Amino acid sequence: MTASDFNERLDVTKAILGRIATEFTPAVFASSLAAEDMVLTDLILRSGLPIGIFTLETGRLHKETLDMIGRIKESYGYDIALFKPEAAAVDAYVQANGLNAFYDSVEMRKECCRIRKVEPLNRALTGNKAWVTGQRRAQSTTRAELHVQEDDAAHGMVKFNPLADWSEEDVWHYIHSNKVPYNPLHDKGYPSIGCEPCTRAIQPGEDVRAGRWWWENADTKECGLHLVDGKLVRMKAVS
Repeated sequence: MTASDFNERLDVTKAILGRIATEFTPAVFASSLAAEDMVLTDLILRSGLPIGIFTLETGRLHKETLDMIGRIKESYGYDIALFKPEAAAVDAYVQANGLNAFYDSVEMRKECCRIRKVEPLNRALTGNKAWVTGQRRAQSTTRAELHVQEDDAAHGMVKFNPLADWSEEDVWHYIHSNKVPYNPLHDKGYPSIGCEPCTRAIQPGEDVRAGRWWWENADTKECGLHLVDGKLVRMKAVS
C-alpha cells in the first residue's frame, strides 16, 4: 500500500458517503462494531453526515463488542441505535432446539441467525432508501464479487459497500492514523467478530473469517444479512 493509493481510496469512500447523504436520505449504516465498521462510523460522524447508525444486539455478543457502544458515545457523543430480536421467537427456538442448537446443523445455525439478526435488520431498514455496510471483497470467498453499490431488491433499496476495495492494511492504517476506537478482541486474534459462541480467534495464516462458524464449510459462512431467500446471490451492481 502506498500513501497515494490509500488516499485515493479514502477520497473515493468519502465521496460515496457524501453522495449517499445527499441522494439517498434517509439512509442507515448497519454496524457490527468491528474494525471496518468503526472506520465508517468515524467517517460518518466526523463529517456530520445524516446517515443513521445502528447495530444488531443479538443477545449473544461479546462483552467487548457491547462495550463499543459506550465507547462510541464517549468518543463521538453519538448513541448507536440498538435493534434486538423478538423475545418470543428467541424463547421458542431455545425451548424447541436448545440454547446452542446452531452447532447441530447449518439449518439450525441459519435459523438462529434469522431470528437474532435477519428479522431485526428488516425492522432497522424499514423506511430507508439505502443502507451501508462495512463489507470488503478481501474478507472471504463469499464476498469476492462485492460491488460498491448494489440494487437490493429484497429490501427495495440501494445497498452500499464503501470499503469494498479496501484491504486489511487500509483499515488498520486509518484506525491508527485517526485514533479510532476499536474492539479489543481484534488484538486477541479475532479479525472477524460476531456472536460469542459462533466466533473464535484464528491462527496465523488462516482466512480472516476462519473464526466465524468454524465448524462449517467456507461457502456457508454468511449469517443471512447479505443473502436473498437464504442463498448467497450477488446483487446487481448499480453504475
